[in-house]
Amino acid sequence: MQLLPLLTTAHALFLDFDGTLTELAPRPEAVRIASGLVPTLSSLYTHLDGALAIVTGRPEADIDGFLAPLHLPLASEHGAQYRLTDTSHPAVLPPDLENVLRAAYDLAAHYPGLLVEPKRASVALHYRQAPHLEGLCHDTLVRAMQQVEGVELLRGKCVFEVKPRGVHKGQAILDFMTQAPFAGRTPVFVGDDVTDEAGFAAVQALGGWGIKVGEGPTMAHHRCMTSAALRGWLSSARTTLEREQ
Repeated sequence: MQLLPLLTTAHALFLDFDGTLTELAPRPEAVRIASGLVPTLSSLYTHLDGALAIVTGRPEADIDGFLAPLHLPLASEHGAQYRLTDTSHPAVLPPDLENVLRAAYDLAAHYPGLLVEPKRASVALHYRQAPHLEGLCHDTLVRAMQQVEGVELLRGKCVFEVKPRGVHKGQAILDFMTQAPFAGRTPVFVGDDVTDEAGFAAVQALGGWGIKVGEGPTMAHHRCMTSAALRGWLSSARTTLEREQ
């Protein structure tokens, strides 16, 4: 595992959100944005000529709300929705998840520690406040999925998500790298979860860097132990790029 390298104007920067830019919270809406993060991202976006994107499982509206007034390039819902300019568009047609959503809500009605998060193209079931229900959450969603074509189950940190098959952060990054202002640059992706491993594989296949935040096995070549340390690295990169301007 290598130390964090130096970010330059030749790079394209892709950033996960929860557990990467911010610490994880008991509920998705409880995330806190650290002081200085938004100005740092704004400066990096400018000095990278726009080659900075958020790649997240979150819906688009969540990211725009947390990072306001920024309106960054974005691959939301694990890459089911893209925004390269001012307009977002679906990368895939959303599946019919009515049965999955009903099963998730029925389960959460019996166990108050569970949280259902419906999205445009997926359904997430969070069990962070009831970790002993992991197996029940898994089995409930697997049964509900059997009635739906073209979906798969994604496991994250205390969350299961039913999403379109083949949609993942790695493909989103590869798609972004074919278009301006990302094309021709060396990609960097920072993430913290198993859901980010496809992103690490994608950037490293293109000669770039994967940076894992936190502990745990990973294919990323670099590691940063905490979100706070990652924000410090981004702040240092901002200072360096501003000085070189």
